[in-house]
Amino acid sequence: MISKVLIANRGEIALRVLRACKELGIATVAVHSTADADAMHVRLADESVCIGPPPSRDSYLNIHQIVAACEITGADAVHPGYGFLSENAKFADILDAHDITFIGPTADHIRIMGDKITAKETAKALGIPVVPGSAGEVKPENALEIAREIGFPVLIKATAGGGGRGMKVAKSEADLEEAVSTARSEALAAFGNDAVYMEKYLGKPRHIEIQVVGDGEGNAIHLGERDCSLQRRHQKVWEEANSPALNVEQRMKIGEICADAMRKLKYRGAGTIEFLYENGEFYFIEMNTRLQVEHPITEAITGIDLVHEQIRVASGAGLSVTQDEIVFSGHAIECRINAEDPRTFVPSPGTITHFHAPGGLGVRVDSGAYQGYRIPPYYDSLIGKLIVHGRTRVECMMRLRRVLDEFVIDGIKTTLPLFQDLINNQDIANGDYDIHWLENYLAKSAAE
Repeated sequence: MISKVLIANRGEIALRVLRACKELGIATVAVHSTADADAMHVRLADESVCIGPPPSRDSYLNIHQIVAACEITGADAVHPGYGFLSENAKFADILDAHDITFIGPTADHIRIMGDKITAKETAKALGIPVVPGSAGEVKPENALEIAREIGFPVLIKATAGGGGRGMKVAKSEADLEEAVSTARSEALAAFGNDAVYMEKYLGKPRHIEIQVVGDGEGNAIHLGERDCSLQRRHQKVWEEANSPALNVEQRMKIGEICADAMRKLKYRGAGTIEFLYENGEFYFIEMNTRLQVEHPITEAITGIDLVHEQIRVASGAGLSVTQDEIVFSGHAIECRINAEDPRTFVPSPGTITHFHAPGGLGVRVDSGAYQGYRIPPYYDSLIGKLIVHGRTRVECMMRLRRVLDEFVIDGIKTTLPLFQDLINNQDIANGDYDIHWLENYLAKSAAE
């Protein structure tokens, strides 16, 4: 078994991984920038190493510093969390070269799924349904021919992209040239790669993702789906498991398709296969070869600790459960609490003067924040996740309404008021929303 894990991340996910390691009796090493010296995971870790100044490129993205921290502390494994180096194939290769276990998939699988075109081709070959689109890279000289074949409207996407950058919609031929040009420019600026591809643009889809875990030896399971349709600028805000839009038959069918694909791929570790879902059909978007921000709602309805599974698999111990042993129970919702103005979404770093987390049955708060903690201005604004579980979706919603009233974070602005608005909205109560719903709701609210 792994004896000491270096956690190559910060914030709530670093604390989440640390807790899992401690439960398994594994020693922990926290790395941190100078701005995160007082972070909760640094305080609780067995050892800590400062790896550089606040800019991520000089600390959390500095591979050499992280490897050096492993060698100094004797850490024999690294858990990357999400973001930063979690989907960096070069990082996985370097760790392997130093005989340090990367708690994640193989570098080859990261590469395959990290390029959107290759990922789509691989998914199709594995039997996963894909959205109609280009067979490869789209360039200005072939864009019109490809778009006519697919049919307007079309979506132009960066092959190395994510988070909505390098993504443009062309509703007609008149929009196409500018959409391709803009997407290529954005992609180059954001990812250093201007390659784009094209897909059919779906009008009012939902965003559904399937959680999978594989042992790297040809065994894999799925843990159901999450509905991540409530998004702002392609960033998830509110997630549910299970989806209000799917029935048991649909859930198990698409889940087994994904698990079977991972068996064929001999995928290792946790991963998420993301789809657009419209009119009863699933269309592959991408695969994230890491732990997702929203993984706790899957844990809530299955009782399976995904970080434990990641560590087991990385240790060579295999999966702790088989597919027929998984039982789905109840409903769970996650709200992402950001240090942002709830109306303008402008980041709100600063000192938390009062912090009171809600509690009670079926309530979980994943956060590294505490009273007196100063949120630095250098990183993502996510400061916590509120996860609520109930026997039914109605019970879950009622519980969420209660705990939102209990949650207190003073000294900074947060998105808590947004969720207090959403919990009282009839469309949300009915589960009647798509990926465009939240942005339309926010635009309407801003105009009033």
